[in-house]
Amino acid sequence: MTLDGLSVETKADERLIDLLLRTGSKVPHVCYHSQLGPIQTCDTCMVEVNGQLVRACATTVSASMDVATKSPRADAAQREAFDRILGNHMLYCTVCDNNNGNCTVHNTTKMLAVEHQKIPFKTKPYEADFTNPFYRYDPDQCILCGRCVEACQNVEVNETLSICWENAHPRVLWDGGTTIGESSCVSCGHCVTVCPCNALMETSMIGHAGFLTALPKTAMDGMIDVIKGIEPDSGYGAILKVSEAESAMRESRIRRTKTVCTYCGVGCSFDVWTKDRHILKVEPSEGPTNGISTCIKGKFGWDFVNSPDRLTTPLIREGGKFRAAGWEEALNLVARRFAEIKERTGPDSLAFISSSKCTNEESYLMQKLARAVIGTNNMDNCSRYCQSPATVGLFRTVGYGGDSGSIKDIENAGLVIIIGSNTAESHPVLATRVKQAHKLRGQKLIVSDLRKNEMAERADLFLHPQPGTDLIWLSAVTRYLLENGLAKTGFMNQWVNGLEDYQRSLEPFTMEFAAQTCGLSIETLKQIAHMIAEADGVCILWAMGITQHSMGSDASTAISNLLLVTGNYMRTGTGAYPLRGHNNVQGASDHGAMPNFLTGYQSVDDPEVRSRFENGWKVKLPSNKGLDNHEMIDAIHVGKLKAMYLFGEEISLVDSNSNFVRDGLSKLEFFVAQDIFFSDTCRFADVVLPASPSLEKEGTFTSTERRIQRLYQVLDPVEGSRPDWQIIQEIANRLGANWRYGHPSEIYREIASLTPLFAGVTYERLEGYKSLQWPVASDGTDEPLLYTKQFAFPDGKARLFPISLSKPTDPTDAEFDLHLNNGRLLEHFHEGNLTYRVEGIREKVPDTFVEVSPETAEERGIQSGTWVQLNSRYGQVRVRALVTDRVKGKELYMPMNSSESPVNRLTSSHTDRVTHTPAYKETSVRMSVLPENGESPLPRVNSRFGHPTPQRGVEVERKWKRPDYRIPGTEAGRTDPKSR
Repeated sequence: MTLDGLSVETKADERLIDLLLRTGSKVPHVCYHSQLGPIQTCDTCMVEVNGQLVRACATTVSASMDVATKSPRADAAQREAFDRILGNHMLYCTVCDNNNGNCTVHNTTKMLAVEHQKIPFKTKPYEADFTNPFYRYDPDQCILCGRCVEACQNVEVNETLSICWENAHPRVLWDGGTTIGESSCVSCGHCVTVCPCNALMETSMIGHAGFLTALPKTAMDGMIDVIKGIEPDSGYGAILKVSEAESAMRESRIRRTKTVCTYCGVGCSFDVWTKDRHILKVEPSEGPTNGISTCIKGKFGWDFVNSPDRLTTPLIREGGKFRAAGWEEALNLVARRFAEIKERTGPDSLAFISSSKCTNEESYLMQKLARAVIGTNNMDNCSRYCQSPATVGLFRTVGYGGDSGSIKDIENAGLVIIIGSNTAESHPVLATRVKQAHKLRGQKLIVSDLRKNEMAERADLFLHPQPGTDLIWLSAVTRYLLENGLAKTGFMNQWVNGLEDYQRSLEPFTMEFAAQTCGLSIETLKQIAHMIAEADGVCILWAMGITQHSMGSDASTAISNLLLVTGNYMRTGTGAYPLRGHNNVQGASDHGAMPNFLTGYQSVDDPEVRSRFENGWKVKLPSNKGLDNHEMIDAIHVGKLKAMYLFGEEISLVDSNSNFVRDGLSKLEFFVAQDIFFSDTCRFADVVLPASPSLEKEGTFTSTERRIQRLYQVLDPVEGSRPDWQIIQEIANRLGANWRYGHPSEIYREIASLTPLFAGVTYERLEGYKSLQWPVASDGTDEPLLYTKQFAFPDGKARLFPISLSKPTDPTDAEFDLHLNNGRLLEHFHEGNLTYRVEGIREKVPDTFVEVSPETAEERGIQSGTWVQLNSRYGQVRVRALVTDRVKGKELYMPMNSSESPVNRLTSSHTDRVTHTPAYKETSVRMSVLPENGESPLPRVNSRFGHPTPQRGVEVERKWKRPDYRIPGTEAGRTDPKSR
């Protein structure tokens, strides 16, 4: 095609605006964002194509196209369009917190060399909205580009924002016109991230970013008046030079550092803007997983880093109380006591627990300390509490214990099935991709859960099976597919072993038995089967609603069996996706923090593997499988385990039957806890060591996609604290290790040298926003999509694994007549040690609660705010009720996010038979209504009380129908089809 008289090569189906940007053409564009697509509200990207004015963002290139970007007509149209934008926006850049070189309005004013605007700015009849604790909206600065609406409607798909184009004074609306604080806004931050000016801005920026922006409002207004007063004489050029000088000055004190989110396992990455220790904002843009997306925690949940509660000195218990100590004294004590206990009762009397919140390098060093220095395989991490059964299910059937592909592969599926996962709250950014595909591209969605959560509300088919029966309906559907000619026999003949034995194991799982046991109709079960058979690619997503059962490994295996029978592996849009709960729970297991595996799932009882590590570490290694988390607590109670070293985990609250666990911790002869706060677990420690969170160190995390990413140090460690890898190294060296790691990159170099799965992982290959998805060959080639050539078994074939029928533990009876489910909330994370220290999040969800169905509430005289006591066979908690139709009948739901009323005082010691993952989801309770009422545990500012306004995006066609609209560069016509 021809571009401004020059011949240019194009890409198939490329947008014209992308071509112009790629080739460096200086064409203005305000509403266009590459991750949002054409919005077509601003009209500033007008160019001439074959003599016709068109919007470059909405035009696809084609051969022989003749494009003129600087013709008189195009230039006039661009300037007219931008002048309309300036009529909606007051330029006061020098005293604006958004004057950081990235304001699209400022930069376009400069690009077009605008000196004066023809359409004068007029204030709008609306006040700025400060009702959200994290950001504000100023209608006077809003240019009505619609980026925020597009992001909310079609990227996040929360569908809160809209613009009423028919209003005399259009503005962005939340839920059609309520305040932000009382709307359905989930504070994900998408709208703020994509805003091209200062209309939407983080409150943490306001008054902090600029040199003059902390002035009182009266002084600020006066300065703005001065700026506007001199504009008619000086023009914008001179004013912009002043603002650019002030912007350049900011560079000396504002740092922008890339990190990876410390919350769930999705693996979002972004830049953190800081001024000294003040976090100005989080800016997502280039993350391979998330792009512009974040959730409330990733975007706004970082105040804990500067909490006054941070541990800043080691603590030593003496006489039942803690006293402050120096690092030397504390570390020497730890090393001496470990050495004494090892000498007296042997290395297997010590145990080590790594953290799913900390880096791969730190988990590696912890397991190296256990194995190479102490000489024990008593090593585990919190994947034992959540995803170990999923890993086993995949090991059994396809060979790798990780997600089959990437989030992009989930987007490409014809059908997504979500089982036992509240994805929109537990993995919000991943959920946005499913919601997007479902809303915009016709993807089908089946959700199986005990609660009607957001994804269930959106589903084409929502299943509410009886608790603990997913294994049964999954197996019955698989049997039906096999017996009715709906299985992919060609795929199985070529790629799958074990069909005969597997089919025999399915004999008990008839449709009739499944319908009776699961409480699902035969028609529904058949509908599931046919939806799977007819779909162009099926992805199954699951989480703790599957894994935290006594049959968690078998249920996970049943999922993979179903996918194999239907040929749903080996291509995009297919596969198994166990959703990892913590930011690095995948990485902790990958890097050897397990009792039976060294790094890369290399077995401790394999002589060849041990020999490689023994040569690398210059030590003799133990060959027997060690104790897992669950077994460690039992070993304490029987006197076999004497000492424990734990970092970054709240075991006293998050392990099931927490009363039993706490009693065990109190019996330890010597216990070391390492954390950033004095957690509940620290109460049982003999030594507490102050560590550093992710923003204060470097390293790598591995997300649920098997994606390894680098995080960079954003802030210096709080004085008195240290990164975990440095602490572990100090202890190892006091025990004679002689480690000399100067940087986490040196640790990973060693990991790669010993681990075929990570052979090609280097910090250079992970520079910036680059990432690798294991397995990674020595040349750096990774595998975003697994099994494209074969499965991870010696013969290259997958294996159908026979499963057997089992019943949940801890059933309801006449006394314990209610089933208690538990899980995550959008706003908080895990027990809340981090998120309860974020004031804005605490405002949205101040405390935990128990969800009660309307039927049970009416029967027992309960309303939202009523205090109830829950008693199980193992403990009791006192908590407020929240009446909601998300649960039904005699089923309750309690979030895990509390240290005051932790749900695990109620859960049992029953576990999955294979992995010892606690059966958290198998809990029966009785409920006593207490004679007191309080306020609803969810305040009106929680997004659950809002009313979204779904639409297909910004709906720019409604703007074009306004009587005052005409296409820039045209005399009168508003209906030129070439520009639509």
